[in-house]
Amino acid sequence: MKISELKNGMKRVNVEAKVVEKGMPRQVMSRYKDETYTVADAMIADETGSIKLTLWNEQIDQVNVNDTIRIENGYVTSFKGEIQLNVGKFGTLIVL
Repeated sequence: MKISELKNGMKRVNVEAKVVEKGMPRQVMSRYKDETYTVADAMIADETGSIKLTLWNEQIDQVNVNDTIRIENGYVTSFKGEIQLNVGKFGTLIVL
């Protein structure tokens, strides 16, 4: 699937793209339990466009700028009016 085809609410998304940007990690509190997680945003792109990818915990260290990655079984959400790709607990992030 190409990035230009991604729409809010899509599930079971498989995308291959290049990491063009990676933000600084930040700490966030869980809404559901008293835990803190580390999260960072990365921008990934293919020949059709780009999208923000949310990276959690150990995923942050797996990915670097200029890596080509594949997301399997990801999903698309909208946060503050911007669509973004998520790996989620049922998805897989693979550095190629």
